Amino acid sequence: MRLHTLIVDDEWLALEKMKMLLADQQNPNLCFEQVEACIHPSNALELAQHIRFDAAFLDIEMPEINGLELAWQLLQLQPGLPIIFLTAYQEYAVKAFDIHALDYLLKPVHPERLAVSLDRLHSYMQNKPSNKDTEPASVMLCCLQRLNYHDAKGAIQQFSWKTQKAQELFAYLLYNKNRTIHKQSLMDLLWPSYDTKRATAQLHTAIYHIRKTIERAGLDLKLEYKDEGYRVVVGELTFDFEEWERQVRSLPQIDEKSLEQHLDTLQAYTGNFLEEHHYPWAESEWERLRLLWLKLAEDIAEHYMGQEHYTEALILNRKIIERFPISEEGYFRHMQIHALLHQPQEVKKYYNQLERMCQNEFEDLPSEDITAWYREWMLQLKQER
Repeated sequence: MRLHTLIVDDEWLALEKMKMLLADQQNPNLCFEQVEACIHPSNALELAQHIRFDAAFLDIEMPEINGLELAWQLLQLQPGLPIIFLTAYQEYAVKAFDIHALDYLLKPVHPERLAVSLDRLHSYMQNKPSNKDTEPASVMLCCLQRLNYHDAKGAIQQFSWKTQKAQELFAYLLYNKNRTIHKQSLMDLLWPSYDTKRATAQLHTAIYHIRKTIERAGLDLKLEYKDEGYRVVVGELTFDFEEWERQVRSLPQIDEKSLEQHLDTLQAYTGNFLEEHHYPWAESEWERLRLLWLKLAEDIAEHYMGQEHYTEALILNRKIIERFPISEEGYFRHMQIHALLHQPQEVKKYYNQLERMCQNEFEDLPSEDITAWYREWMLQLKQER
């Protein structure tokens, strides 16, 4: 099996040693044919936007971007990428597996231990339905985070646009695929301050650029003019946000057997709908999908709590708070977990944070239910002392 591999380490000597170890490995099933070595994590992220990697070896302790954060960002670009962490500290092992890493290696890396990791990598790739040995994937148009597409080989491809308005018009017609949008509605949306003559000229120019872009990319799309309007007719293409929603809707009830499936689906949400482009008309779809992600994340967090997997619940709940900083439930769940862990200072800290958030955002206090829970907890804490 020939692999295209990424190695990231901020120490040049460690980077070179890892390259040599991979070149000298004796696994007959794996051939590290191409290796991209990066000292700077930002360079690795840039490469991942254009190159489909089969595996990544990441140092954890890096000053520019922590290896755990780098892994999270890489997985947003390439879901399912097998990641093996490199670390000098045993304490990072648990954190490595919190984001479903394939393995971790303690520095200095020994060839015998590396061989174990490579056996795991080979086994993972044999059982992974989306590896290079399977049938080519269908072309997928991507609207989560940014507008691009995955070609039939699964590689990420970027569109080349003459103007931002042409890109926005294309995105809007894709979102309304197979529906005819009257040309006046399109002009009002994109060129509201222009007179009819100038807006019409801009619309025709943008349509021309879209047709050329579709042609260059070889996409199975048709841009049609009908009934005084335009529509995009979609052929054999899929959309990442629609596929993701189908996965969510088809998930079984969460339990220990289905937990991995739920986590994979959560991880496949690579960003909000057209987030990088800030289109006002996309906000409703942005919010709808975001709330679907929230419900899935909360279900997993509640499952972790029910199984007394409090560390996992806290890690996931931090991500919930990051995405929904004005949601009371995220702070409340943190308080509940720390109460179960008998960490009163953390409970107080998150209640105080919740109070500040409610005051700053709503000029109000936390909800009565949460306040009542907190007062009862404080009373119980005093009685125990």
